[in-house]
Amino acid sequence: MDENDAAREPAADRPDHLDRRAELSEFLRTRRARLKPEDVGLASMGRHRRVPGLRREELAQLAGVSVAYYTRLEQGNGRNVSAEVLDAIARALRLSDTEHAHLVHLASPTRQRRRSPAPKRQQQVRPALRHLLDSLEGVPAYIGGARSDILAWNRMAAALFGDWGRMPRAERNWARLTFLNPDYRELFVDWDSKATDMVSYLRLYAGRNPEDPELSALVGELSVKSEEFRRLWATHDVKEKGHGVKRMRHPLVGELTLAYETLHLPDDDGQFLSVYHPEPGTASAEALRLLASWGADDSLRTKL
Repeated sequence: MDENDAAREPAADRPDHLDRRAELSEFLRTRRARLKPEDVGLASMGRHRRVPGLRREELAQLAGVSVAYYTRLEQGNGRNVSAEVLDAIARALRLSDTEHAHLVHLASPTRQRRRSPAPKRQQQVRPALRHLLDSLEGVPAYIGGARSDILAWNRMAAALFGDWGRMPRAERNWARLTFLNPDYRELFVDWDSKATDMVSYLRLYAGRNPEDPELSALVGELSVKSEEFRRLWATHDVKEKGHGVKRMRHPLVGELTLAYETLHLPDDDGQFLSVYHPEPGTASAEALRLLASWGADDSLRTKL
């Protein structure tokens, strides 16, 4: 089973790309605001302090640059900034490796970057990957792509998450499902964590692909339709897709606790393979086995 991602056009009154200068400015400001002076060995002025987090001059001092230089950078002017300065600022802000890479993407002028085209509107899944999905019997697996579009999936993924083949193409996107489909709010026991992760993934993608018009359209749509999305988008948090554990509340088999692994496919235009699996011998393993047997009959297949 495989599907092309949707042909989504940006609205006429919506910009077709994200403003890199604004993204850089807000990212630095929010990272600075989350640090307290005592976190970096500076004296705190307690209630007399008027700004949350570190002041610009304090951050500049920690990074070893002038206040004027750092101020220009936080105002979105990343022209001619060196890798050494970005490294120093990243250390001062205590950025994670993912945040550091995000900062570099935002600060690098377009003329110094190798321009990579936005992902094609119809991403293609290689036949070998489709065969791999079909061979993963008993565990839900799917292939995602740009903007967390859902491109291909196996029978168990349809049984666990709902039959995406019955949905309009435009809805086969994890961000849309998470924030706009109430059934998925019920499916994920810790929906807040799922939502936070989803926005963090999109933010990271945005830093790498600010000129993607479909991303701009998606962010604009979700910002209008979901207050929770707007709040999380404003945090500027970034996160790479990786591994972890999700608890789900399935309408047929009840609660499941499944570990997931995300395998990035570097030769396939930013695509990734996600596989969910239970710990052997657990109630979740038995529930997934039951779901697999029921899912074999289309008349019993879950329709979330």
